Amino acid sequence: MRQELVRATELLQRDDSNSIEEALRLIQSTVFSFSVKVCGHREDAEDTMQDVLFKSVPYLKKIESPQALAVWLYKVTRNRCWMSRRKSKFAPERTLSLDELMPDSAELQSLTLRDSSSPESEAISQQQQERVREAVLLIPSKYRLILVLHDMEDLDTSEVAKITGLSEGNVRVRLHRARLFLRRQLSSPAQNVSPKLKRKSAKPIDCRKMFAGLSEFIDGRVDDLSCQHMQKHLRECPPCTAFVEDLNRAVQRCKSYEVNCQSTTADKVRKLLMHEYLRLSELAGPSAARV
Repeated sequence: MRQELVRATELLQRDDSNSIEEALRLIQSTVFSFSVKVCGHREDAEDTMQDVLFKSVPYLKKIESPQALAVWLYKVTRNRCWMSRRKSKFAPERTLSLDELMPDSAELQSLTLRDSSSPESEAISQQQQERVREAVLLIPSKYRLILVLHDMEDLDTSEVAKITGLSEGNVRVRLHRARLFLRRQLSSPAQNVSPKLKRKSAKPIDCRKMFAGLSEFIDGRVDDLSCQHMQKHLRECPPCTAFVEDLNRAVQRCKSYEVNCQSTTADKVRKLLMHEYLRLSELAGPSAARV
């Protein structure tokens, strides 16, 4: 979970004006950042931020845990984003199949030629940040939402399931496919070719078996025996090792991506929010119930 929401919840409990204003700033930053990643347009994100924050004010005094704040806030923001999003060139809605996202033997071999210690893998430049943004927006929306919540907003699988209404198993399936899609988009131009246009070459059977569980592996969610089998395969298969490193690199770049909420509009909105929060607090009185 984003530390901003943990901190915001702590500050709201103090109930003094300086703490409340800082809490609202942190919540505002979270909503805006999430909205940009899901909606894809800063203008839509600003509209979403204002609408969601004004809706949230009456409920903030009633929320005591960061988990409750996160689930409520992300649900409302997601719904608002879906209602207001524009018809975009990004992310045509479709179902991703695992087979189309898995590399063939030619791509696996090409990955071993990459220099994993290159500066590109160690620092995320502004240009690379933009590339991550564009790659994320190309992910079909139902998969993108899961990736954003889990890898960008740092929520765990159970929290993502509560927000989306999906089972935890379905969350993990969509997360893995979103990560594989992202990895393909962030790969070098030579690798980033539509599967339909690439020359078909068979995927090694042993390699194919492990690809469906790679997100579980890199997130440390596989049992000890499965982990030992996968580690053994990786020790004996340099192409698969290179692929796991490439996937993990894509996930880390995704997690490093951030959006700043710095604008005159944001400052004005926060002042209005503060005024509304204090007004509602006075009306509710000191005996207002918390949930």
